[in-house]
Amino acid sequence: MTKFKRNPIGGIIGRVIQVSVMGIIRCTTRLLNELAIKPTIEADRFPGLGNWHANLLRIDRKKFVLFTNDQTTYSFLGRWLMKPAPEHFAGVFQMGLFRSLTGEGLAEAQVEYMLGEHKHIEIAKTSNRSILGSMNELVFQIKYMIDSRGGLANTDLSEINRDLNHIPMSVIRYSVGIDELKRRLADHVR
Repeated sequence: MTKFKRNPIGGIIGRVIQVSVMGIIRCTTRLLNELAIKPTIEADRFPGLGNWHANLLRIDRKKFVLFTNDQTTYSFLGRWLMKPAPEHFAGVFQMGLFRSLTGEGLAEAQVEYMLGEHKHIEIAKTSNRSILGSMNELVFQIKYMIDSRGGLANTDLSEINRDLNHIPMSVIRYSVGIDELKRRLADHVR
């Protein structure tokens, strides 16, 4: 939508372009119950990199949330420190996304674009069984990585997140999440 600014005397100063930017996190029933919230929108599909699935999991008696992008399978694991208020869930996601993207060494413009895609977050129910299947495979990989490193106390979460995005996934034709994300970001950020 395009709006025009007017100066106090009259006349148009310049054009202001407003873009409606929204991210959607499709939560599993377990996560919705943990958050004690209802979906805010229907699980329709929207184009763009703002579509994610999220699942709550337990590792060594600690709670984590696995976020996976629908288009790229780019994923990151966030620690569930305490039960967040539903209004803080978007902030937990945005902070985890920021840390994960900067940990991957993406350019500042790419990180800003991705965070801009998620200024406003809506919650929906899961809608893509292929992504849920991929997430189940990632959960298996996460648990193996943590066990092989000697448990959660000896594991760096940022390392796990980097390793997750270098696992070939069948849903994206055996590409890896970080390469898919970079390829799609190249289309949007020059």
